[in-house]
Amino acid sequence: MVIVMKGNAPEAEISKIEGILKQYDLKLDISRGTECIVIGLVGDTSQISKNHFEANPYVENVIKIADPYKKSNRKFHPQDTIIDVGGREIGGKKFTIIAGPCSVETSEQILETANAVKSSGALFLRGGAFKPRTSPYAFQGLELHGLELLREAGTATDLPIVTEIMSSDFVGEYEEKVDIIQVGARNMQNFSLLKELGKTQKPILLKRGLANTVEELLMSAEYILAGGNPNVILCERGIRTFETSTRNTLDISAIPIIKRLSHLPVIVDPSHASGQAWLVPSLSKAAISAGADGLIIEVHNNPPEAKCDGAQSLNPEQFAELMVTLKKYTALEGREL
Repeated sequence: MVIVMKGNAPEAEISKIEGILKQYDLKLDISRGTECIVIGLVGDTSQISKNHFEANPYVENVIKIADPYKKSNRKFHPQDTIIDVGGREIGGKKFTIIAGPCSVETSEQILETANAVKSSGALFLRGGAFKPRTSPYAFQGLELHGLELLREAGTATDLPIVTEIMSSDFVGEYEEKVDIIQVGARNMQNFSLLKELGKTQKPILLKRGLANTVEELLMSAEYILAGGNPNVILCERGIRTFETSTRNTLDISAIPIIKRLSHLPVIVDPSHASGQAWLVPSLSKAAISAGADGLIIEVHNNPPEAKCDGAQSLNPEQFAELMVTLKKYTALEGREL
C-alpha cells in the first residue's frame, strides 16, 4: 500500500499517520518530493482500511500495490533515484559512462587503459578481478591482486572503480576498496550475497541474469533495498535467446519498461549484449534513445591480446571516437555526458 500526501502536509499530520501505521507492525518507507510525500508500507496491509486515510484532507490518494517488489517500485518512490558516488551522480540528467577492460591483467595494462578512457570522458573505471567463466580452464582473473591493481589505477587517474563480486566472503574487502560493487548476471539470484550487500551502503550495480525476467531483476534489487541499502543501479546486459548471431540479445524494450516500473537508474552493457565490438556503437545509441542512464563499455589497450572478451572490447581510439558520437546523442535526449 502507498499513501500519497500533499506536499504542504504539516509534520504533525505526517506523524499522526505514521503513528497509526506503526500499530500494524509495518515497515515504512517515506519519500519526500516537492509536490507530494509518499509513504510506502511493506508488510501485511490487509487489515488496513483505505477509507480511514482518504478522509484526511492532506491525503491525495491511497493505492493498493499487488506487485511483489515494493521498495524498487516507482509507486513507492515517484522521483527518480540518483546515486551519488563520491560526488559523481548516476541517474537524473546525468548520463554516465563506465569503461575499462573485462579483466585486470597487468599493472601496465590497467593503468594505460584507465588513462585512455578518462581522457575520452569516462567517469568510472571498470575491470574484473574475479572472473566467473563458463570453463574452469579459462582465465579466472588475478583475484585480490587484480583488485589491488585496479584500485591503484583508479587512484592514479582519479576514477572511481567498478568490479564484480562473486562471494559474500569478500564483502568487507570490497566495501573498503571498491566504489561500485557489481553483481554479475550469474549471481543475480545469489540471495545470500544480495542480503549481505543490503547491509552495506556501497552502490551496487546489479546485472540482469541471462534468462531472467524484468520482475525477477526487480525482486533481486528488492533483497538489497530491503536490507537497508538504497544505492542500487540496475543493468541490462542482454539475455539468452535462440539467436546465435550475437553473444546475447539486448532487450532494448526492458529499459523503458524498467524506468516505468522502478525509480532505480538503469545502465546498459552493449559489450556483453553483443559480444562484438563493431556492434557496441549502434547498441549504445539505441540505449540512449530508450532512456538508459548510462553505459558500461569494455575497453582494452590491446584487444587482440586480451585474456578475456577481446572480441567485444573497443580499443582506446575506437572508444574516443564513440564518445564524440555519444555526446551528440545524449544532447538530443536532454542528458549531460
